[in-house]
Amino acid sequence: MPLKSYLSATRDLKNTLLKQWIFLILVLFVIFFSLAAPGFWSPRNFKSLSVYTTEPLLLALGQTFVIVSGGIDLSVGAILAFCGVVAALVLKAVWAVVPSPVFSICIGVIVGLIAGTLLGGINGTIIAKLRVPPFVVTLGMLGIARGATYLLTSGHSIVSLPPELGRIGNAELFGFLPLSVFVALILVLACHFLLSKTRLGRYTYAIGGSPAAAMRAGIPLDRYTVLIYAISGFTAACAGILIMARFSTGAPIAGMNDELDSIAAVVIGGASLYGGIGNILGSVVGAFIIGVLLVGLIILGVDPYWQMVSVGGILIAAVFIDQMRYRTRIYS
Repeated sequence: MPLKSYLSATRDLKNTLLKQWIFLILVLFVIFFSLAAPGFWSPRNFKSLSVYTTEPLLLALGQTFVIVSGGIDLSVGAILAFCGVVAALVLKAVWAVVPSPVFSICIGVIVGLIAGTLLGGINGTIIAKLRVPPFVVTLGMLGIARGATYLLTSGHSIVSLPPELGRIGNAELFGFLPLSVFVALILVLACHFLLSKTRLGRYTYAIGGSPAAAMRAGIPLDRYTVLIYAISGFTAACAGILIMARFSTGAPIAGMNDELDSIAAVVIGGASLYGGIGNILGSVVGAFIIGVLLVGLIILGVDPYWQMVSVGGILIAAVFIDQMRYRTRIYS
């Protein structure tokens, strides 16, 4: 092969690897655990993995909008638990009055989704109108939502829900596709469309790239900031309701530390904490990298505390890579 062609092919391969490095990491993780963890490479485990990854993935979807806009949402795990508990309480109360499981489940789900969207909207309103940093606002909402969840439940799980709820939550479409995974797929496609094909997506990138420039361009920053955080609250509510349906329980401890997983998934997926960069498909891959890592470690019998350490280490590595990319953009 001529030297010029060889150098060109090498450069193309290098560029491809740099662009697809997160896919390579996912593939390497799958290969490693398939060799090291007996039973990892099996259809049953991959189905469990897809279900296990559903909730962190949903949190990462909303978190992607927030991080691309230059913000951060530390409250998604607490909103997840709050919405699951609220949906369970409403469902149970309606079922006691109207003995129709389907009707009570629908009302519970609707109220849970509204609650999550409202909490996310409150986050966005305080950030947009009062100019309080997102880190502070969402950290405060984390405490409020988590505390309210314990106040509503006194720390006990909400049980004795209609049996139909568990059957719906664990249902499989076409005999192989878990309902929760199907819901996640629909939301992935919807969020990808919103972020890549609509005015909301363009404005989200513009706000994250340069808020001052976006304002000068006439973009209504306040309105879209509220909408972006409302989307994050909505996807967190979806995750909470899916957990509630799958276990047929409103668990106040659900979503503990999930905010870290969602941030890690989004940053690993290529989004920048400085805003303006990121996409939904990258976040999907990032969520599966964390899911594969945790499931693989569980099969290997690694201590749960070391599993938390591993996710924290990945988050630090992802942020370090993000900072390197940012410096490269600034000084290039």
